[in-house]
This record gives sequence, structure tokens and C-alpha cells, in this order.
Amino acid sequence: MDQYNSFLRKHISEFYDLTEEEWNFVSEFFTLKKLRKHQFLIQQGQQVQEEFLIVSGLVKSYEIDENGKEVIIQFAKENYWVSDYFAFQFHQPATMNVDCVEDCTFLALSFENREIICEKIHKMANFFRKKSNRGFIGLQQRVLSLMKETAEERYTQLLDKDPDLIQRVPKKMLAAFLGVSRETLSRF
Repeated sequence: MDQYNSFLRKHISEFYDLTEEEWNFVSEFFTLKKLRKHQFLIQQGQQVQEEFLIVSGLVKSYEIDENGKEVIIQFAKENYWVSDYFAFQFHQPATMNVDCVEDCTFLALSFENREIICEKIHKMANFFRKKSNRGFIGLQQRVLSLMKETAEERYTQLLDKDPDLIQRVPKKMLAAFLGVSRETLSRF
């Protein structure tokens, strides 16, 4: 668990340095979870008790539309937090799936434990606020991109912003994420 604790400490220190006492308190609340490629981290309909920091690997968050087609909302990789945040925050059943695209390692944090950490260590409350704001901004930009830009523009932006993702994601999933057919994607 030491290597995962050092990963977590480095991740938090991007925003705040914790004292040794604060760190010892915070680190006790995280648990390690490992899943293989194609395993579900979250499945539609299940209760969502935790949010997850991705230590290694790649996941996709998606829903299945009325035609049985995957609608990929996001890809998340190392240093990203992932969950079905509506279900997590409001203690509701999951409305989406989070599936491992690669073998993954996560540090899991329950809702209750996050609340305890934030109450006791205000730096951590600010840390989670900043991380949430960044995630919200990213999803807001994605929605605007889907509304305003062509598929080719979205693909070019993705290439510029995250070329590594293009190499890690199968073309079929990438097409679903961009809202185009696989055939259209192959023309770019």
C-alpha cells in the first residue's frame, strides 16, 4: 500500500501540502481496489458508495440509449476521479456504467469518509472543491463542443489535448465518445 499512498500524497500535494499528522489521518480512509479490463467499477442500478481516484488504467463512463447504443460521457485515466456523481452525492442507484477499458487500480473513498476528512481538514475540503470544479469545467466544455463543433473539430481537439488517449482507446469507443460512426471517424 506504500506505493499507492505515495501516489495519493503526490496527487493531493498538487494543491495542498499536508502535515504528517494530517496525512496520516487522511490516508487511513482510502482503500485499494483492482479490476481487470472489461470489469465494471459501477453498474447501472447499483448503489454507489464510493468515488475513485485512478492510480493506473483507463475507464469509460457511459449510458446505453433506447436503441442499445453506448453513449460515452467520458474517459478517465490516471490522476482522474470517477464515479456516478449524482448517485454518489444523493445516495441513489447508478444511472450510468463505469467500465474498465484497461486493467485498473483505484483508491476508493466512501461518501461518509470524504465528509469526515473534509470536516476535520479544511485543506481537503478545498482540494475536493477544486477537483470538482475542474471536472465540472471539463464536462461543460465537452457539452459545448458537442453542441458547437463538427465531429472533425472535436477529433482534432482531442488529438491536441490528449494524444495518449487516442492510442489507448479502440476506434469504436472513440467514435461513440465523439458522437460519430466508426466509418466517419476513419475518414479523419
